Amino acid sequence: MTLSQPSRKPLPMEVRGTSKLPLGMSPAQFLRDYWQKRPLLIRNAFPDFQSPVAPEDLAGLACEEGALSRLIQHDEDRERWRVKTGPLSESDFAKTGDANWTLLVQDVDKWDMDVAALLDHFRFLPSWRVDDVMISYAEPGGGVGAHVDQYDVFLLQGLGQRHWAISTDPKAPKDFRSDVELKQLQEFHPTHEWLLDPGDMLYLPPGIPHDGVAFGGPCMTFSIGMRAPSQAELVGDLADYLAEHLPEELRYTDPDLSPVKRVGEIDKAALKRIRAAIPTAATLDDATLLDWFGRFITRYRTAQTPVVPDKALSEAAMMKQLDGGASVLRHPWSRMAWAQSGSRCTLYANGHAYEASAPWATRLCTERTMSPPHKLTTVERTLLLALVNDGHVILRKLRGHRS
Repeated sequence: MTLSQPSRKPLPMEVRGTSKLPLGMSPAQFLRDYWQKRPLLIRNAFPDFQSPVAPEDLAGLACEEGALSRLIQHDEDRERWRVKTGPLSESDFAKTGDANWTLLVQDVDKWDMDVAALLDHFRFLPSWRVDDVMISYAEPGGGVGAHVDQYDVFLLQGLGQRHWAISTDPKAPKDFRSDVELKQLQEFHPTHEWLLDPGDMLYLPPGIPHDGVAFGGPCMTFSIGMRAPSQAELVGDLADYLAEHLPEELRYTDPDLSPVKRVGEIDKAALKRIRAAIPTAATLDDATLLDWFGRFITRYRTAQTPVVPDKALSEAAMMKQLDGGASVLRHPWSRMAWAQSGSRCTLYANGHAYEASAPWATRLCTERTMSPPHKLTTVERTLLLALVNDGHVILRKLRGHRS
């Protein structure tokens, strides 16, 4: 007979803070149980909180040339959103009315020492992880709509009340609306809702859908956001750094080169040399490295590129020309290569990738002028049509051809 282990008590989503414990717990416990794991509402995180900035001061800052600000208005009747980027003017605020608008000003901590002092309460985090303090002022109904942030944020209520709704559903859809300048969610189904008073603070880890709306009257919220660079930013900046510091004479070399077996192919031997030439390539799988190099090596250093036809050709029109004796001419500014990764073959032309077959890709890289086979596979037809419409090949009936 085995004794069952006592079930662990679920962690609370709402706690109460004190002047000594703004998080409602020790920083170590917060980092262990909540940081980048689950949301947490802290009632009374900052007891008797008084906003260090008045709404009129925030509006004045939004009119400064160097401040980053946005004025967002929501037309509820027509479900339209209007976004104006600063610097703003007094006339912009004169048109807002008394509901359904919000003002966002970023980096207020760089402009106001009292706002910067709020960051002292977050010293349990690495200082380089803290990005800025953004302040939002909103009239009743004002907000930015349901959205998702890709970084940790502490939302401290500074003035008035704000209604917050979040979703902790791991399967919640996160597609964006295409009709709004803001990155708003197409669908939002909240699982938790609260009304925050001054001094209350809501912590949200990355990826949590949420929506905050001013309730009852004007409100101000202080958003202490973390810096979370994307992998694309990290890799891009590292690549720029390495490129700046690597000697010019260090280049791709191939002293072990053998005669090519299939023209235009980036083969396994080339892939091995690419890995040796790039310090950061060790972490990339073959397919990723091949795809990058195929796009890179087929781009011209100068700006010349094939010209796209004025009117796209249909597949039926293309086949009619081919049946009438038209040949395929590779555009002189179209630089091509291809690679095989498993069963997949990809043709690269001036930095673009196309699904292909190895025989067809080889011919396109080998022959400047070619007559396609009478029967094209679906892949070959799709490839040829794409190359024609992207300007990489031209269909032309050559002189002396007899139908």
